[in-house]
Formats: sequence, C-alpha cells, structure tokens
Amino acid sequence: MKPESVKIRYFLYARKSSEGEDKQVQSIDDQVKRLKELARDLKLSVSRVFTESKSAKQPDNRPVFDDMVRRIEGGESDGVLCWQINRLSRNPIDSARIQWLLQQGVLKSLRTIDREYLPEDNVLIFNVESGVANQYILDLRKNVMRGLMSKVEKGWQPGSAPLGFLNTKTELRGENYIVKDPERFPLLRKAWDLMLTGAYTPPQILNILNDEWGFRTRKSRHKGGKPMSKSTIYRIFTNPFYYGMVNYNRVQCPGKHPPMVTPEEYDRAQVLLGRKGRPRPKRYEFPFTGFIRCGECGCMITAIQKTKVIKKTNEVKSFTYYFCTRKKHDIFCSQNKYVTSQDLETQIEQELAKYTILPEFRDWALEILNSENDKEISDRTAIYESQHKAIAAAQRQLDSLTQMRYRDLITDEEFARERTTLQKQIYDLKDRLRTTEGRAERWLELTEQTFNFAVHARQAFVEGDTRTKRVILMALGQNPTLKDGILSIQANDWLVPIEKSYPALEHEYLRLELNTMPLDYAKTEALTSVRMRWRAGRDSNPRSSP
Repeated sequence: MKPESVKIRYFLYARKSSEGEDKQVQSIDDQVKRLKELARDLKLSVSRVFTESKSAKQPDNRPVFDDMVRRIEGGESDGVLCWQINRLSRNPIDSARIQWLLQQGVLKSLRTIDREYLPEDNVLIFNVESGVANQYILDLRKNVMRGLMSKVEKGWQPGSAPLGFLNTKTELRGENYIVKDPERFPLLRKAWDLMLTGAYTPPQILNILNDEWGFRTRKSRHKGGKPMSKSTIYRIFTNPFYYGMVNYNRVQCPGKHPPMVTPEEYDRAQVLLGRKGRPRPKRYEFPFTGFIRCGECGCMITAIQKTKVIKKTNEVKSFTYYFCTRKKHDIFCSQNKYVTSQDLETQIEQELAKYTILPEFRDWALEILNSENDKEISDRTAIYESQHKAIAAAQRQLDSLTQMRYRDLITDEEFARERTTLQKQIYDLKDRLRTTEGRAERWLELTEQTFNFAVHARQAFVEGDTRTKRVILMALGQNPTLKDGILSIQANDWLVPIEKSYPALEHEYLRLELNTMPLDYAKTEALTSVRMRWRAGRDSNPRSSP
C-alpha cells in the first residue's frame, strides 16, 4: 500500500553536469524552484536540499550525491525528490545503489517531476529508465569520439589550442579551426630560437619570457592572464603540435595548423633537452639500405642514425652507421662491426673512379643505355598494375570495415585499430605507386646521371642527394656485399667495356686528338675504329638494366 506522503521525509537533489552532456536540462536553480513548488502542491516534507554540478557518467565522482546516500542509509530521510531519474545517475553502479535502497524499503518514495517510484513497483520500470539514462551516456561518448576523431583525421586538434595559438569562434560547432595567436606566437617563436642556440635552459628562457618580455598566458573565463609556469615551458618544447603534428587518443597525423618550428628544429630541441622518453616517429631515408647484403650470412645491411651534442660548440651532429641485421638465427654471423656512412661513401667513390670516361664517349653510352628502355617500360607496367589492384583491395576492406561499424558489428576500439592498419597500408601502397609512376622520369634521370657518372663519377656522387647516391650505386653494379667493413660489388655488364677496354681506347683517342694533324681521312678512319671497338666491346657482353 502506498505510504502516506506526510510521513515521508524527503531530500531534494538537483544536479547539472559541468561537461555540457545535458544542455536541455533545467538549471539547478530552476530545478530547485520547480521541485519545491511540486513539494508544496503535494504537501511533501523536504528536510534538506542537495545541489552539485558534476557529471554522473562515472561512479564515485559526486561527493554531494554520496553524502546524501549515506544520510539516507543512516535514516535521516526515506524519500528523494529530483527532476528526473537521470539526475540521480547515468551509470549502472549508482543506479543500483538507489534501486537497492528502494527495493529494501529504506527509500519509501522516489519522486520526479512527472511520476513516483515505490518499493512495491515492478523493478523493470526503474531498470528501463535508469538504463536509458546510462545508454544515453554510452551513445553520447561514441558520437563525441567519432566527431573528435573525424576532426583529427581532417588535421585539427580537438579542444583548446596550445599556447601561441587560438581557436576560432566563428564557425559552426565542430568546424572551428586553429590560428596563430598574434600576441603570443611571435614571443614563443623567439623562445624556441633561444632554446635552439643551446646556450639557454628552459628555466632561463622562462624567466626571459615572463620578466623581460612580459609574457602572460591566455585569459579565459576561470583562469589565465598569469606568467607562464615551469611545467608549461617544458610542455611547449616537447609538444609535437608545435612542429605541425596532431596527437589525440594515441593517433598522430599531420595537422593543418601553421607550425611554429620545423621538424628538424623540434628534433634538435629534444636532443638539447636530453629527453629519455619515446622520440617522435621519424622515417630516415638511407641511400644504401635495401640492396646491400652481409658478405658472411647474406642478411640485409641496415642503418641507424645517431644524434649527439658536441659539448664544446653545442652543435648537434648526426652520424649514420651501417651494419648487418643478423636476422638468420640458424647461421652464426661474426659481422658486428659498424661502418660509418663516410667510410662507405669513400669506398664507393674509389670504385666509381674506375669507370670515369671522357665526354666524347657520352653519345656512344647513350646508344647502349637506350636499348634497355624497352625492358624498363615492360617491368614498370606490370608493377603498376599489381600495385593498383592491391590499393583497390585494401580500399574495399576499409569500406567493409566502415559498414561493419555503422551496423555495430564491431566496437569502436576494433574499428579504430583496424582502420589505422588499413589506412597505413593504403598510404604505403600509394607511396609505392607514386614511386612506380615516376620510374619513367627517373629512368631518364638515371640515364642522364649515368652519363654524368661516366664523365665525372666522383663529382656526381659527392654532390648528389640521398636518392642520387642510391641510383648511382645501383647503376654501378649488382649484388653488393659488405664484409669486415669492405664493400664488394659486381660491376654492371654495361660497365665491363669501360673497365676492360676503355683505358686503351682513351689512350688512343687522346693520342689522335693531341695530334696536330688536321682532321684528314686517315684520322677520321682511326676515330671510327675507336668508336667501333668501343661498341664491339659493349656488344660482347650480355645486357642488363642499370
């Protein structure tokens, strides 16, 4: 039987989340006002009013709620008056506490603005309504996370922009972006400049910022407008955001905001700070990895780059070392010696010196190399088609994964994990496709570089960039191996005539050219003989693509 209302002592509880999870809910003052009017109309006795601004999506997060429940368990009250069930709880643990008190009769009445819950009511009613409140939070979290991850994928950092930047306020909700803070961006850039000199520590830079330059943090509603703290200056110098990256929920991708420093400047700052934490992900492009093998075990030669600060000058220098991966566990390999890139390049230069030719021989080499172009075109077409099929297959997998997520066949965590893997796979495949698309152009470049290489090998190699060095070495020979720090390479077939026949041909050619005789028939015949012998020497060897 329903208890008499006048005999029940009610606690009034009003709550509004400070996180904006329920913007349509009445304010706390409005809730208290309306609930007091309800109590007056129904002649209910309200002994105490409890109010707080806390989210109810997590248990043990609301001290006022916990205090109210303890008082109810202690017998101070046997009724609760609130706006809706979701004001009391949005998580299953707090909902269970309230439901248990109601079932045990400790709570004799639980009233909301539109109905009353009693101990003898069907428990399903309360379970359904509290479950709806809990599910609202779960759905809200999923939708918010999807929106945030979408923003990250577009290149924008969710939340408040770091110091030196501002969030725009003119776009639609979720569409605002990040711009430079005209007041603080230049000052922080100058702070980076001080850091990069290696002559200042972060605390010294902090003092200059606050005391000499008058730096103050961005003023917001509840905080800011104060000098920068010590922890903030360290956070600035270690945040990848400042070199153009967005990090959120273990996802890192290039941002669209204007960077304050370059990636190289950021790396230098990390070295100067002596950070022992995980460095930013970085892919180095080494010119001689991927095709040189260990001369003892046959494993690939790999490389590593080490960066150190020269104490005397505070200069940051990078050193590259080549070594055997020793991945064949069933074969013992004694090659534990590291070879510096400088030593390796010196050996390659010495090898290149064997194949230097005069500019007059360039056209003859062109005829030989052009004959290889047909095979290059055929190889490139086959590779291009295979890579296109691989990209299409990976894209279909990504589309299927997205459909599974829309149908709730997989969780957000599974979706995010698999999506990241597939996106990286597609990115790598497209990168290789672009490489293949450029092979036609690089073939011509390779030919031109080969001519330069044949005319002045050392200069082309020494002055070339990473890709040029790699192309020239691959044009030089096949099956390169490294053992005991010594590079060995089998010269490409098209270079065999140079090594074997060219010295004598060059000697004869120079003798003819230095001859003061005018270009008569005999001299022309002699030069033609040199050309034919050069060509004959080339034709006597099997052809292979440089």
